[in-house]
Amino acid sequence: MTTTTDLVSYEDALASYDPVMGLEVHVELGTRTKMFCGCSTTLGADPNTQTCPTCLGMPGALPVVNAIGIESAVKIGLALNCEIAEWCRFARKNYFYPDMPKNFQTSQYDEPIAFNGYLDVQLEDGETFRVDIERAHMEEDTGKSTHVGGATGRIHGASHSLLDYNRAGIPLIEIVTKPIEGAGERAPEIARAYVRELRELIRALGVSEARMEMGQMRCDVNLSLRPHGREKFGTRSETKNVNSLRSVERAARFEIQRHAAVLNDGGTIIQETRHFHEDTGSTTSGRVKEEAEDYRYFPEPDLVPVAPSREWVEELRAGLPELPLVRRNRLREEWGISGTDMQSILNAGALDLIVATIDAGADAASARKRWMGELARSANESAKALDELAITPEQVARVTALVTSGDLNDKLARQVIEGVLAGEGTPDEVVEKRGLKVVSDDGALTAAVEEAIAGNPGVADKIRGGKVAAAGALVGAVMKATRGQADAARVKELILQQLGVEG
Repeated sequence: MTTTTDLVSYEDALASYDPVMGLEVHVELGTRTKMFCGCSTTLGADPNTQTCPTCLGMPGALPVVNAIGIESAVKIGLALNCEIAEWCRFARKNYFYPDMPKNFQTSQYDEPIAFNGYLDVQLEDGETFRVDIERAHMEEDTGKSTHVGGATGRIHGASHSLLDYNRAGIPLIEIVTKPIEGAGERAPEIARAYVRELRELIRALGVSEARMEMGQMRCDVNLSLRPHGREKFGTRSETKNVNSLRSVERAARFEIQRHAAVLNDGGTIIQETRHFHEDTGSTTSGRVKEEAEDYRYFPEPDLVPVAPSREWVEELRAGLPELPLVRRNRLREEWGISGTDMQSILNAGALDLIVATIDAGADAASARKRWMGELARSANESAKALDELAITPEQVARVTALVTSGDLNDKLARQVIEGVLAGEGTPDEVVEKRGLKVVSDDGALTAAVEEAIAGNPGVADKIRGGKVAAAGALVGAVMKATRGQADAARVKELILQQLGVEG
């Protein structure tokens, strides 16, 4: 049997098979309390301190639906161009997980709150691909298991497990795509772009921070292959709880190669869940995947149906913010940049920072230059995200204002930013402490200009002879003598005046 390391090349896999994907994304809602009880959802509390009889499944405890959870679900459905159910119910999904104390999950089955939608996603080259949405339904999260002992951190080989039920009952929205066909070789890229666009949409709605590294948003990657020309789907695998954009793409690519290797060897794909390993980019088998009937769904008897009024739904629709793709296209046109430039800004996580810097008074070109230049380099060198740097958009805007006013030049502006990042204070305080203001006083500059001319007679003769471009060498000499603090434009003017040459 083909192992997880026995793969065919990606190109060979695509030469014989068409990939079909289905993406299931779980989003933790940013509500203050859990989905069916009043327990806090605050992160970082001591284990098992945010529980009650309801979320622990004690006999006689009855659930009550979180109204903000319902509202968030409707907003997500509307933003995904879904139809919103006029009437829907919760259901019990029955299975044994030790971190689900009720021994069933309250979810939705055949009556989701939102269904039949789509999300347009933009790829690296600017092409737009539409991903159809099957459903977005409400449910609750499980608790957290920590497996102690063993080498992998998983249950296999562990000596014992610790259970924390603080997370049990936290509101979730599960967003399920329809089968994604026709993606071809771009299937992994489309998977990544879809999850990224969905994350941006969720954040724009304000219903969740959707931080994948914190488990607030995670993706299950379903993938199957079918030979070219065949309509019937192949058997799928489901790679569970993938928690970064890069990993979503890598998981899809690996599974395409693995499935192709198994099929080429005459093997059979097992319908199963799989674990993704970040260190190797590979997946390994988890458990045989259940079908819907294995969960023995039935309507939740302790919760009344949800029936959002059409008037309320339309009020929520009218209050939706500008959606990410629309906003990006508008900003791209306003800023006069290419789709590739906008993609670079997105990849750097700089868009909101640039917008905030512009809102604080900077022009668009300067804001982009600072965040995508020295600040991006600083973030990369310190292995931080841009928004984790010790500088605010308002401070970056102040640096650009100092450049515009002539108090700083680009070289000095970089030193000011360096000082702010080092904790030396505000831009103005760094300028004062380091003595970084541009020298524009003619008296101080004239002396430096005369010294530069005297030290470079050959260059001075060229300028007198009409080669004005040679003045750059003398400007450089003055800038060096003044430690980069001279006003370069005024220095050039003074040089030409001293040599009796028209500019």
